[in-house]
Order: sequence, then structure tokens, then C-alpha cells
Amino acid sequence: MELLIAGVFALLGIAGAALLGPKVRIASPLVLVALGIAVSFLPVVPAFQVEPELILAGVLPPLLYSASVSMPAMNFRREFAAISGLSIVLVIASSVVLGLFFAWVIPGLDLWWGIALGAIVSPTDAVATSIVKRSPVSSRAVAILEGESLLNDATALVLLRTAIAGAAASVSLWGTIGEFAFAVAVAAALGFVVGRLNLFVRARIQNATVGTVISFTVPFLASIPAELLGASGLVAAVVAGLVTGRLGPRVLSPQSRQSDTQNWNTVELVLEGAVFLLMGLELSSIFADVGQERLGVGPTLLIALGALLLTILVRAGYVAPLLRGLKKRSERTASMKPRLTQMASALADPAAAAERASGMIEAARAGQGAERLRALGAGAADAGDGGVQPAEGVSQGLFTPPGAATSQAPGAGWAPGEVVGGPGFGRGAPARNGGPTSDLALRADLGDRARRRIKRRLRRRRPPTVADMTRFTTRITRTLADIDYLVQAPLGWREGAVVVWAGMRGAVTVAAAQTLPQDTPNRSLLVLIAFVVAALSLLIQGGTLPLVIRWLKLAPVDAELAADERARLFTLLSETTLDDHPEAVDSTTTTSGDSDDVPDADADANADRAPVTGDGTAGGDGAGAKGGAPPPAHRTPKQQALALIAAKRTVLLDARDDGTFNADTLDAALSALDAEQIALQLQGAPTA
Repeated sequence: MELLIAGVFALLGIAGAALLGPKVRIASPLVLVALGIAVSFLPVVPAFQVEPELILAGVLPPLLYSASVSMPAMNFRREFAAISGLSIVLVIASSVVLGLFFAWVIPGLDLWWGIALGAIVSPTDAVATSIVKRSPVSSRAVAILEGESLLNDATALVLLRTAIAGAAASVSLWGTIGEFAFAVAVAAALGFVVGRLNLFVRARIQNATVGTVISFTVPFLASIPAELLGASGLVAAVVAGLVTGRLGPRVLSPQSRQSDTQNWNTVELVLEGAVFLLMGLELSSIFADVGQERLGVGPTLLIALGALLLTILVRAGYVAPLLRGLKKRSERTASMKPRLTQMASALADPAAAAERASGMIEAARAGQGAERLRALGAGAADAGDGGVQPAEGVSQGLFTPPGAATSQAPGAGWAPGEVVGGPGFGRGAPARNGGPTSDLALRADLGDRARRRIKRRLRRRRPPTVADMTRFTTRITRTLADIDYLVQAPLGWREGAVVVWAGMRGAVTVAAAQTLPQDTPNRSLLVLIAFVVAALSLLIQGGTLPLVIRWLKLAPVDAELAADERARLFTLLSETTLDDHPEAVDSTTTTSGDSDDVPDADADANADRAPVTGDGTAGGDGAGAKGGAPPPAHRTPKQQALALIAAKRTVLLDARDDGTFNADTLDAALSALDAEQIALQLQGAPTA
């Protein structure tokens, strides 16, 4: 009964903190930590300690899964270089530096135990990072912080195990690297498989409530097998969430996704609140244990404060060169934009591009001369210069936009090593002199021997299909969108300062500290240092983050750019037709677009409608001989409307995968389409 009463009060405290925090302009996690500390010192409250396994295996997997589902996979991909650096390199560097510091200031502490404590306090926390998401911070900075907090736990926990083993016996550097690679690779594979299986099963379940119940098991289905295999259960849960978040809108109904969002938001609120409340409750007993240590509480608090300062300094020292590298990357990719834009224009019609490329390959197979190959590759042949005219239908180069002038002589305007072909088809071959090349890359200074070698390769290659060129065009479109993303939202020193200051510690640090073996020297002291670092990080960094953001005067969101993007998206959706997306009609007529939770208001109205076959004759099932969709003349207004919504959703998701729009803009549009579909299914068919 006492435990039940405590649980009720804990839930009320979590709800109260969520309501009170915004009113007093203090993040609710900070309110809960302070509340837990205050309650822990009450005489009637017994000493409280939570099993670390409950946090690491029971609380963190669903929290990380929920965060990764809601994180745009597009932003994660774009910032992966920064995320991986912060998650691996920075954690290792921080652990070593902090290990040296702890071994220096704590009498008798071995370096390995210092590194173990450094690994405990090094990773930032996904729950703590939720504070940043509520602040007016650059979306790029938020994406980097979110991605870092999702992945750095694996690095920290592997380092912790390595340091504990090193304290007892010698360890191998290569063995540690291999252990880390194994932990991440196996976890990623398991997470991917579980994420796909989750979608495969749930796509066949029409009841949204049942589907949501199944979703509650997904993070554990990924993390538990990973842990049993010696891999990272947290990484497995993250990968399963990323797969679900990216592919879910294509296979799950709006009702299922809406149910997931509402229920997972509740779970996330309760688990986040419980973590911070428990963190505060445990401090009193740890203070009592450390009070009996030789070092005492006062020096321990100073050590923790010094460790927090050191983590911030190391983080700043890493983020500064990281920003310079990201700036150079943006400049380098921006210089590629004119060339890529030309290529995208030339490949606007994948069928025509495939035909041009096939003509180039067929010309080589026919044994035509090197000058003709040069003319085909350059996109022109100068008859007055003795060149051979290209074959009909392939007079333009592969990447020459349709209608562009083609009066240049063969090789004119070429730079040695410039790629005229592309990686959209063929296997390609690295240049012998280090420059990029492909099967269709012709250099202006090639000798006869090199041209003959290229001709032989071309004869062995199959002509590219329309699908090949479409995939290549998609890659170019995505690269152009990435360039716009990097150029339009640069990360300056102000955004870098936010990334440094927002790197807070939290639940992972608290839970990992309690996994230290009971025979660890000065265990209570080390655990208290970890707790205090996490608490001070939340209270100092989290409490002052809004002030820091206001002081930095971050550039506001470009309202004109955002309005233009919304207008472009509206135009894209308004131009969507069913003729361009026949698969939308098939999907809506096969499943009726409804789930068991949404009654079909048209059922009675259409009960007396004679079913038709696919060719429009009466007496069939309305699906045609092969089970296809009914013809337009026999579709109900509701079927038409649902099919159009499905087509628009496909267009939205394709644009999301290409990265041509901001993730927040796309999410808002997708939510609007989902709401429109649910309302349509509830209200019945629209009036014709």
C-alpha cells in the first residue's frame, strides 16, 4: 500500500511539474530534481535506492526509442558526421581527461577507476536534451544535440566496462576497439530488423489500440537480445526507432500513428519525470554515506564542480574545430551546386537521359572511333574540325541540359579529369592517378591507349535503365537539398555556444554510476561525484540556458523563407493528381482507408449500390478481374477523396526523403493530411 501511495504522489508531482515549469520559466526536469532532493531529506522518507538495471534496461530503451521515432531521419543523416564525432571522439577524450583529473585530486584513486568515472559523466542525456527542444534554438543545433544524446551512451558504457576490466587486469587497445565495433554493429543490425518487423506486423493490424500496445514492446524486443549478445541495447532501441519513424508514415494508418503519438507522449512524460524525481530522492542517502568517508562532503562537491567545469571546457575545445570543419564542408559542397544543378536539369527526364547514355554505350560497342566517343562524351561534334557526327538521338552529352547549345568542339571547356559520366549506372573504376572517373568519364588529354581501354569497358557494361537514371536523379536532388540546408542554416559561434552549454548530464550518468562494482575503491564517493555532476549540470546549465540563448541573440527564423517554403509545398500538393499516382487508388480501395476504430459512415449509404467489375459491368466486386481498383466512373466521392489524400501523402514523403523541405514544415503538412483523412472517415463521403 505504501508503494502504491508513493506512486500516486509521484504521478501527481510529475503532472504538477509539467504544468508549473512553463509558468515559472523553469524546465520541469529541474523542478522534479529539486522536489526529489527536498523530499529525500524529510525524516519520514526512508533511504531510497533504485536498481541501476531498472534504469538502464527498463527506462532508457523506451525513452530513447520514443526520441528517435520523433527525430527526422533526414536531419540525422545530414548531421551524422558531427553526431558521430561528438558521440565517439568527444566521449573518449572527455573520459581520458576526466580520468587524469580524478586520479590527481582523489587520493589513492587508480587511473583506470578515474577513467571509469570519466566515462560515467561524459555522455550527454537525451532526457536532459529535451530542455533544448523547448527553446528557440537552431534546428541544426537541436538535431546535433539530439543525435549525440541518442548514440553516446554506447561509447560511454563500453568505455566503462573496459576501464573496470583494466583496473583488474591489462586490456588491449585493439580489443577495446573491436568490442565497441561489435557492440554497435550487432545492435544496429538487430534494431533494423526489429524496426522492420514491427512495421511488417503492424501494417496488417487495423486496430490502432492493439498496434500501440505492440509498439510498447519494440524497444525491449530490440534491446534485450542485443544485451544478451553483448551488444548495446540502447543503440538497438535507437535504430529501431529511426526505422519506425522513417518508414511508419508509409505503412501505418493515420489512426495508428496518432494513437502512437498520444500514448508515447504520455509514457515519455511519466518516465522522464520518474528519472529526475528518483535522481533527487537518492541524493540524501549518498550524502550520508560520503559523510563517513575520509574526504568528506565539502571537498567532494568541489571535485564535482571542477569535473563539470572540465567537461564544459573539453566540450568547447572539441566543438570549436568541429564548427570550422562544418563551415569548410558547407563551402566545399556549395561550390558543387552549379555543376549539380546542370546535371539535375539534364536528367529531368530520366527516360531521355537513359536513352542518351545507352546511345553512348552502343556507340562504343559498335567499335566507332575515339573521336566519336569524345564527341559523344563532350555533347557535341565539330564537323568542321573533322570530328565524326554523333549518332541520331544522342547528339547531346549525358549531362547537357535538353535544348542547350552544343557547338563546342570535342573537349572544349574540359578540365583534365572532369567527370562527364556519372555514378548512376555501371560499377565505375577508380582513376589510376587519383582523380575521380567512371565508365563514361573522358579526359581531354587521354591518349589512344586510354581511350581504347574505356571503349572496352563500355562494351562490357549494360545500358542504364530508366530506374537507374531515376535513382541517380534522386541522389542529385537530395545532394542539392543538403547543400541548401547547410548554406541556409550555418552554424556560427553562437550556435556553437548553445551546443556546448546544452550538453547536460542526466539519467544515464546516474544509472551508470550505480553499476560500479561493490568492491570499487571509494565507491560512495565516486557515485556521489557522478550524481552531483549530473545535478549541477541540470541546475546550472539547464537553469541558465534560456538566459544564455537570450544573451547570445541567436538569429531568428527567416519568416520570409519559411513562408516561401510553405507556399512551395502548398503548390506541390495542389498540383498532385491521381493520374500521377495510381497506386494511391489501389491502396485506398483495397483497405478502404479505414481501421476498426473508425466507422465507415458511407457503408449504409452505399449498401444498395450494385458492385461493379473492373471494366464497369454490374455484378462484380468492384475490384476487377485481378482485384484492382474500380474505374474512375465507379468510385465514390469518398474513395476519390481518400485516394487524393494518399497521393498527397506519397508526394510529401517523397519530398521528405529528398530533403527538399524543412522537417517541421513537412510534419505539419503530414499532420494536416492525417487529420483530414480521419475527419473524412468519421463524417462520411463529401458532397459531390
